[in-house]
Amino acid sequence: MKVLILTVGTTRAPLEAALAHHTPDGVVFLASQQTHPVAAELVRDYGGSFRHHTLLLEDEESLLEAHRKAQEALKKALEWEAQAIVADLTGGTKPMAAGLVLALTGRGVVFSYVGGEARDPETGRVLPGKEAVRLLEDPTARFGLREWEGFVRSFNALNLPGALQHLQALLSRELSPSERRFYTALHGVTEGLYLWDRFRHREALERLRAHLPVALAVAEAWGHGSKVRVLRTLEEAFPHLEAIVGAQGPTFPLLQDLLANAERRARLGRFDDALARLYRALELAVEADVFARLGFHLKDPKTWPPSFPESLRERILRPRGLMDLLETAFDLDLSFEERGTLAQRLFGEKGRLQALLQKRHESILAHGTRPVEEEDYRKLLDFLQGLDERLRPHPIWPAF
Repeated sequence: MKVLILTVGTTRAPLEAALAHHTPDGVVFLASQQTHPVAAELVRDYGGSFRHHTLLLEDEESLLEAHRKAQEALKKALEWEAQAIVADLTGGTKPMAAGLVLALTGRGVVFSYVGGEARDPETGRVLPGKEAVRLLEDPTARFGLREWEGFVRSFNALNLPGALQHLQALLSRELSPSERRFYTALHGVTEGLYLWDRFRHREALERLRAHLPVALAVAEAWGHGSKVRVLRTLEEAFPHLEAIVGAQGPTFPLLQDLLANAERRARLGRFDDALARLYRALELAVEADVFARLGFHLKDPKTWPPSFPESLRERILRPRGLMDLLETAFDLDLSFEERGTLAQRLFGEKGRLQALLQKRHESILAHGTRPVEEEDYRKLLDFLQGLDERLRPHPIWPAF
């Protein structure tokens, strides 16, 4: 089924030419109070051959209303299960035509315009019988704007597999050498972020090292501000990622990355996932603190020094829970004559910490059936950040 969306002016001839050329199965008229009679005449004379619906604009000089009515026209065409949609912008006011184009570009709609070279010298209108219908290319199709908008939406929503699909669609188009270079590099950058988000840090670093400088160089040459801003911000995160890969252990950069991962989940409203990451962050905070001060992995006996207390070995490797781990780490620090450590401070806040973790235990991802609210997540994150400067998330990824 072909549906024609038609802006209606005061002159019938170009509208009749559009109807004759496109032979639609359905027509949606966009008319003003003044031009509604013209639409009614067309329905009277030709309506027997197509379905029809008329949308009236109260103010034909309002771009906002024209945009809204054009969206309603598209909705009506889709209700009719249109397989092809043509929008003719010949009739009506300039705001009506502009609103139609703004609303329907990138929506798979073909545009048309009724023109002609033979015109009345006084009015400038095409002479009757001299009309010529011209199909107009949707500029978003030529420049890949629809695919780029899809990439931006997916990227900002951290739907990185979806973002990769939109970049693949862009790369399948006919591109200039610099465009192909940029979108290929951006595809590599996005793959790197996808690996990073899954804690595959070494692979992520390799991918970003290969592709981020190329993407940034092209974006800077183009002078595209938002692309440059996002890519430069990612470039600034390189030292953090390099620190994670270089240490290969339970370090504070790794902990900060885990907290940033939690923040990304919270940004999407996935607070159960975010709070589950904070629970692991508490364990990792103890491990990172021990690794930074004493130089061994708390959960790896092969790294333990000979002076490691025999009485604490089993408790460290098989704690009955987080609080048992904190208490054991507390005792471990005492055995090494360490005072005021992060593990000791965490255990000193045992009562407050247990209250904060109660929401996590009631979560459907833990032992309960209730969803986690944002407040539950924020309270525990605030507790961590207030306890130690090193327990702050690395800045979350930028958005377009």
